[in-house]
This record gives sequence, C-alpha cells and structure tokens, in this order.
Amino acid sequence: MTMSVEQLVSAMTPEIYDNLKTAVELGKWADGTPLTAEQKEHSLQAVIAYQALHLDQTDHMTVAAGGELNVKSKAALKTQFSDQPIVGDDDIGRFKP
Repeated sequence: MTMSVEQLVSAMTPEIYDNLKTAVELGKWADGTPLTAEQKEHSLQAVIAYQALHLDQTDHMTVAAGGELNVKSKAALKTQFSDQPIVGDDDIGRFKP
C-alpha cells in the first residue's frame, strides 16, 4: 500500500517531526547512524511538508502555513532577538581606518 504525501504528513506526530528534523539537521539518526542521501532527501521533504501543513512558523527562512516561504529581514530578526527594538540606521556606526 502506497501513502500519498498528505496521508504521510497527516499521520506524522510532532515527535516524529522533531526526530526527522533533528536527523536532517545533524545528518544522522538518533543512534548515530548517518543518513543516506536518499534518507536525507525524503526526510527533508517530509519536514517541509509537515511545516507547511501544521506549523505557523515565523522564523527566518521557514515554510509557513500553506507552503509559502517565510523570510524575515535582518532588521526584523535583530528586533525579534534584541531587548530593545531597532529604530533605524542611526544605531549603526561606520568608521574609516
């Protein structure tokens, strides 16, 4: 019996998603066995499909709900991760040697 991508992603639990994502990021399974090129390709496709269907990602360079690529600017990321919001370019100093 062959599963469609939609059926596969619908059957994935958050734990399976996390395990696949970690395996793709590290290039090896939890037991240390390296992923083959085919395993990495299929696992990455499953992770992207899961993100597109189940997650509302707001991080830089992720797949948003509906399959759209979600990209944040450098300024938006700095604002997100800093204690004080960045107002403009006056926060940057430029010096000539």
